[in-house]
Amino acid sequence: MTKYKLEYIWLDGYVPTPSLRGKTQIKEFAEFPTLEQLPLWGFDGSSTNQAEGHSSDCVLKPVAVYPDPARTNGVLVLCEVMMPDGVTPHVSNKRATILDDEGAWFGFEQEYFFYKDGRPLGFPETGYPAPQGPYYTGVGYKNVGSVARQIVEEHLDQCLAAGINHEGINAEVAKGQWEFQIFGKGSKKAADQMWMARYLLQRLTEKYGIDIEFHCKPLGDTDWNGSGMHCNFSTAYMREVGGKAYFEALMAQFDKNLMDHIAVYGPDNDKRLTGKHETAPWNKFSYGVADRGASIRVPHSFVKNDYKGYLEDRRPNSQGDPYQIASQVLKTISQVPTDASVSAAA
Repeated sequence: MTKYKLEYIWLDGYVPTPSLRGKTQIKEFAEFPTLEQLPLWGFDGSSTNQAEGHSSDCVLKPVAVYPDPARTNGVLVLCEVMMPDGVTPHVSNKRATILDDEGAWFGFEQEYFFYKDGRPLGFPETGYPAPQGPYYTGVGYKNVGSVARQIVEEHLDQCLAAGINHEGINAEVAKGQWEFQIFGKGSKKAADQMWMARYLLQRLTEKYGIDIEFHCKPLGDTDWNGSGMHCNFSTAYMREVGGKAYFEALMAQFDKNLMDHIAVYGPDNDKRLTGKHETAPWNKFSYGVADRGASIRVPHSFVKNDYKGYLEDRRPNSQGDPYQIASQVLKTISQVPTDASVSAAA
């Protein structure tokens, strides 16, 4: 028997943006444990904004398991938060209630800033560095500094070792800003892996004395890009049938549901979705082929393939909850008839 270090990870009850939490227990198994072998585990919900002190018990229910690349015999255990009965989802448990479709594919592009001493990594103590331009996909010390690439490469390796479907990295438009991409088939799987990738990144940067800033516009109303979590999505119908009429009906439904999407696309999005810095205004829906200033960017490949493939919703921001984002996308899609004769007027 081997003693395994089980890191139970969950989302707390803080709003509008939950934080990741984790604690470890040691258990013996003959081999790497399966999800079914992992027990429920309690925690103090009064310390995570999920219970009152006079009745503080909450329960962690394992829902996904990954190898922990940073620990010998380590296991990463992603959990849902349940009420004391271990069956009823806690009100903060958004994963338990989302729409899911294994035929729906999601690719999330997570942007973020490295922060050191209260400012983006590489920013001077006062003022700003040279304007945006050379930093996006940049190389060299003057553009990316001496430590950022080391962190993102180590994070990439940890994600791959954990079995997370990490698809790439790049330096972003603002100095100190980076991005990684996660892809999954099924909204729960894609969102699970995004949350786990966020956890690994935040834990990794502890040893570097650097924080991750996920706020969508940490530099405020300045000439510096904000951070998004663009959501690339497709369903089996979009990939296999599609068609111009269906696409136009889909866009009409996204327009109709504008505020439902904005409500779950991350806090303070009005500060980021201003119509500047490659964004569309938060209160106006738009779409366009290869248009990074539209709400939804339509790839050239989508149009060339008879309106089949995937689309990119550019409105979700870097603090958004991928469970709620993917669920709202699927909800809107479900409202459009999958009939080849459907029209935008329907």
